[in-house]
Amino acid sequence: MDVKIEESWKRELASEFDKDYFRKLTDFVRAEYLSGRAIYPAARNIFNAFNLCPVDSVRVVIIGQDPYHEPGQAMGLSFSVPTGVANPPSLQNIYREIESDLGRPSSTNGDLTHWAQQGVLLLNSTLTVRAHLAASHAGRGWEQFTDAVIATLARRKNIVYMLWGSYAQKKAALVDASQNLVLKSAHPSPLSAYRGFFGCKHFSQANEYLVAHGFQPIDW
Repeated sequence: MDVKIEESWKRELASEFDKDYFRKLTDFVRAEYLSGRAIYPAARNIFNAFNLCPVDSVRVVIIGQDPYHEPGQAMGLSFSVPTGVANPPSLQNIYREIESDLGRPSSTNGDLTHWAQQGVLLLNSTLTVRAHLAASHAGRGWEQFTDAVIATLARRKNIVYMLWGSYAQKKAALVDASQNLVLKSAHPSPLSAYRGFFGCKHFSQANEYLVAHGFQPIDW
């Protein structure tokens, strides 16, 4: 099956694209976009996280759950919104933690493309969603696909995994914590950020680890 995704990912994930679950997933997603319903992100951005961050560039993985499901927000990068769109509450809290952790003002622009271009894979577990309906494309095969993505990265080492909330932390089972840095905390959502996301210092810890292993720190 020909999937429009960055070439290094296409090679790494080639066996997934020919599996029965992925064919069924593709048929479902195509039908959703053709149905006349609003589906997010725009079809051209479904694999945006991969297109901006080739396999060998990945230094940090941040896992979200669903794309944003309100108009104008989703852009194929977890937690990111296009320039000019109001920052959702979780992203506001991420920026608040960056300011606290690094002791400097964070960006006010919600577009995290510059993170992706530095090697931060901003991966949602489910890559598409119906407007206004969280988790509406869950259980259709995306989770199996993104498990395969993590399994592909797990063959490498010295990657930082930021796993916020129990949903993201399920992916930790696929990662060798002795060969990588696995950081866990509560989710940055307003419902849970005070239960351990604030004060987690993941951003400074990630950079310290990267520098210690010979990589450039991320400009958060």
